[in-house]
Amino acid sequence: MPTRVLILGANGFIGSSLTHAILKQKDWEVYGMDVGDHKLGDCLGNPRFKFVEGDITISREWIEYHVKKCDAVVPLVAIANPVQYVKDPLRVFELDFEANLEIVRKCAKYRKRIIFPSTSEVYGMCPDRELNEETSSLVYGPIERQRWIYASSKQLLDRVIYAYGVRDGVDYTLFRPFNWIGPKLDNVMEPKEGSSRLFTQFISNVIFEKPLQLVDGGGQGRSFTFIDDGVDALLRIIENKGGRASRQIFNIGNPGNNVSVAKLAKLIIAAFREFPEYRERAARAKTVVVSSGKYFGKYYQDIQRRVPSVAAIRRQLGWVPKVDLRTAIKLTLDYHLAHEDYQLD
Repeated sequence: MPTRVLILGANGFIGSSLTHAILKQKDWEVYGMDVGDHKLGDCLGNPRFKFVEGDITISREWIEYHVKKCDAVVPLVAIANPVQYVKDPLRVFELDFEANLEIVRKCAKYRKRIIFPSTSEVYGMCPDRELNEETSSLVYGPIERQRWIYASSKQLLDRVIYAYGVRDGVDYTLFRPFNWIGPKLDNVMEPKEGSSRLFTQFISNVIFEKPLQLVDGGGQGRSFTFIDDGVDALLRIIENKGGRASRQIFNIGNPGNNVSVAKLAKLIIAAFREFPEYRERAARAKTVVVSSGKYFGKYYQDIQRRVPSVAAIRRQLGWVPKVDLRTAIKLTLDYHLAHEDYQLD
């Protein structure tokens, strides 16, 4: 049972939600670092939360000290936006792989348990109808499709951590989030196309009365997972009762929420109709089809299907996702549209 948890990227979408949940549901101490703190709210006043503003590529001594001090390390700092994989692949590699490799090595050096965020992207274009942690192949496109640098970086770190487990007995869990969504994923009040991930981009498009762009028609399927379900899984992984999460790889997703991007757009527009002040905007909302080449550029390549098997985490930790997609959308809009910073003029 951990008593001290180090969360790097504590102000991010997952990090802030996980920090809130630990402080509310557990008696653990949390040590956090990030370059900002605007998503952490009242966590900052909690005596069990020690936060420092810093950059993982610079604050190496602080990180090493706290890796030594803590029982479990959760490094959540990464660029996780497909637009960035295409536009700035070297920055993605430097942060997502190189900076995180240093942290992995420190965990190995001090024999600390590491809970590492892999990604559903590691499966790439695997043709399996259901993606399995142990048996599915990891299939990527040619080198010129630079979008795969994110998946390749994550996959190689998965292999490095696994190898430390085999050679040195390092205790780890690799978790693979499948399109986690919810409040604070991105800033929905950022109108610029491509500044957010798909889910929040569509919300922003309705608010700013811009067309919801369906890349190559929007037939691609994704299994959207509400953040509360994801955090519930992470709490079980960190707690690690009976060592049942040790040296495991877990998909964390909701196969029941597998829908096409085009269907997601319709569900989001429909959800806006339930908010009186946005009803007219929802009535005017429309979708348009754009090519992936136009939207992402020539270095992009898409994935048509991405459905996780969650049998392993159900078997090991008793976890099952609970929140359906309509509820997840409603809860996200409840948060953002009621938030005082998000009121319309």
